[in-house]
Amino acid sequence: MKHLDFLDMIDKGGFTTAGYAKRVVKPWGYEVHLTADGGPYMMKILHINKGCRVSLQAHDAKSESWVVHAGRAAVLLENAAGELEQIELEPGMGYTSQVGQRHRLVGLTDCEVFEASTPELGTTWRLEDDYARPDETEAMRAQPDRGWKV
Repeated sequence: MKHLDFLDMIDKGGFTTAGYAKRVVKPWGYEVHLTADGGPYMMKILHINKGCRVSLQAHDAKSESWVVHAGRAAVLLENAAGELEQIELEPGMGYTSQVGQRHRLVGLTDCEVFEASTPELGTTWRLEDDYARPDETEAMRAQPDRGWKV
């Protein structure tokens, strides 16, 4: 990209220098979204309380990668044999779930996990959920409570 093309994109609103963060409360803790909806990727900080678990889930249009930043966390991740395997996240190591692969993050202590993913598209199929939340659709993500009540 030539420098003038870049400046032209800024003028047309294609880039911004404004910071962005949105806190999304979850029953297991909270997320801080660091990129706005509608972008080519999503970046989040997940704060998972000790002993809490996100839903056992699979996505029909999204893959995710995680790295533990603080505390201790584990992931239940579907292996090649279709079995769920619990893996403690090692600091500095990245772990990834592919589209359709079952997974669940677990807070072994209060922890912070960085998550990078493809955009929040499609449906998150909640196969098991400690909080009885329904599957999450794109329409639900537009709601302030994302389909469940605090």
